[in-house]
Amino acid sequence: MATYKEKVGTAVVNYAGNYPGAVEGELWYDSTNKDFKYLYPNISSAGSWRSGGNLNTGRHNAGAAGVDQNAVLIFGGTPPVTAKTESYDGTSWTEVNDLQAISTESAGIGTQTSALNVGGGDPGSPSVPGVKTESWNGTNWTEVNDLSDGRQLMGRAGTDNTSGLVFGGLHPSSGSFKATTEEWNGTNWTEKNDLNTGRRQLGSGGVYNSALAFGGLTNPTTRTNITESWNGTNWTEVADLNTSRYQLAGSGTSNTSALAFGGNKPPNTAASETELWNGTSWSEQNDLANSGEVSGTGSTSSSMAVSFTPSPARSSSEEWTGAGQALGAWSTGGTMNTAREGLGGASTSRDAALAFGGEAPPYTAATESYNGTNWTEVNDLNANNGFMGSAGIQTAAISMGGQTPGFKTDTETWNGTNWTEVNNLNTAGSQGVGVGTYTSALYVGRHNSVSPQVYGITESWNGTNWTELNDLNTTRRRSGGAGASNTAAIVAGGLDTGSAQDALTELWNGTNWTEVNDLNTARSQLAGAGTSTEGLMFGGSAPSVTAVTEDWNGVSWAETSDLNTARTLLAGNGTYSSTAAFGGETTAATAATEEWSVPSNVIKVLTD
Repeated sequence: MATYKEKVGTAVVNYAGNYPGAVEGELWYDSTNKDFKYLYPNISSAGSWRSGGNLNTGRHNAGAAGVDQNAVLIFGGTPPVTAKTESYDGTSWTEVNDLQAISTESAGIGTQTSALNVGGGDPGSPSVPGVKTESWNGTNWTEVNDLSDGRQLMGRAGTDNTSGLVFGGLHPSSGSFKATTEEWNGTNWTEKNDLNTGRRQLGSGGVYNSALAFGGLTNPTTRTNITESWNGTNWTEVADLNTSRYQLAGSGTSNTSALAFGGNKPPNTAASETELWNGTSWSEQNDLANSGEVSGTGSTSSSMAVSFTPSPARSSSEEWTGAGQALGAWSTGGTMNTAREGLGGASTSRDAALAFGGEAPPYTAATESYNGTNWTEVNDLNANNGFMGSAGIQTAAISMGGQTPGFKTDTETWNGTNWTEVNNLNTAGSQGVGVGTYTSALYVGRHNSVSPQVYGITESWNGTNWTELNDLNTTRRRSGGAGASNTAAIVAGGLDTGSAQDALTELWNGTNWTEVNDLNTARSQLAGAGTSTEGLMFGGSAPSVTAVTEDWNGVSWAETSDLNTARTLLAGNGTYSSTAAFGGETTAATAATEEWSVPSNVIKVLTD
């Protein structure tokens, strides 16, 4: 790792204001404000949850295993009691081979490819405690040696199917709340020293020799906040949870690092609270969106919450990302020569963009190229145009449809020097969204003068001709879009046939559109960048002009750093980590540019 001296030398720059040439970690003196300042990585200060993919089979009381949110296994659960197993890749759940026997209220241990399903209720004999253990090798479940003390609703810890720990739980025939601890060595279970407080439906995390037990039910009505730490030999009481609860889930890698989430708190209320354990105390974090009984797995930096109850949320999941993640931010860029709105844009990054057409007013054919500092006028479109679809990069772009103010079928392609008229769209229209490249693009949705005036039409461009394909599920215009080609794209927001702001998101697989998780802020006239699995949407009208930026991870949207200036009818393109937003309307047409970067830096004063 480079030292400070190697990166910036030994001199401290004296500059009036914020020093534009600073590099990460560099100190300078702001002579205007009389402060020493430095450039610091822009990272998240707290963890947060966002929606994950929906299970194929909704359930609760399931077992779960996995080290992070991108590699999770869930198995068993109810109702009805099932043996179904599903695997998660960070985007979607896939059914894999079932457990040997139906199971519920069991303990899940391990990873997506090496797991244990331990104990649980015996649905054939409700008063008989579950003693069975099944081992998962990444393909199949195999029954192995039983627990010594059969029970259900236990805590658990472990790394894989060769080492694990279960503790606490319920013996259904006696109704006793157990303190029993057992360790698995890959072949047999061995009894170890008991918990200090017997309980069931507790949260837990860790490995066989360093684990944490927290919360739970200590008798039929008493929810506890007691936390105990396991050192491989004994349990020791440590600092309590802030919120007493049972039916909660937990994750974590040791007795010094854990996450507690969800459950049921007094008097009998579904809980969404999340707490983080640092080895000494619990601190409250951002809540789950769902609440109630939940299964979970992972670490304090990356966890999965799944198998919620009550019923409306049983197929949903949520992904936890801990603090310290790199954040994106917008910074001021160069100013275009021509202020305009409803323009087209193409870009590979914040340092290489193309702006074309739009309404200044009047409608214009002006084209400008951006190098990360300055905009330069280059050869114009062949015809004035505005509110068109656009796609591509700075040196190879496409303009599709539009209005002047009549609705157009025109298509033009850019080769880095000139625009060339090519084959037209099949259906005239403006206010659609373009995605892809200049040889593989989509033009989606549009507005024209023919009733019903708003269409969900999708047309695909192969570099020569347009072909009409399957429509959007929801007809709309003025949406945002992102995508790398005509076979993989995402469209979000827009105005529906009644001109209402929309939050709907649809994903394109080359054949059909599928509705997925909505934007957090319904809006239209927004811009997008990135791909169908990693993208951004920014700006727009909600219905007032907005600066909201949301990022897409292939499953759901999360709000991130806003544009510095709210605007609508803007252009933008590029990647998730590097893009430019330019033009649009604030209260009038603007020529301003903002540049998006992930990772990014923030300026701090030395006393911060």
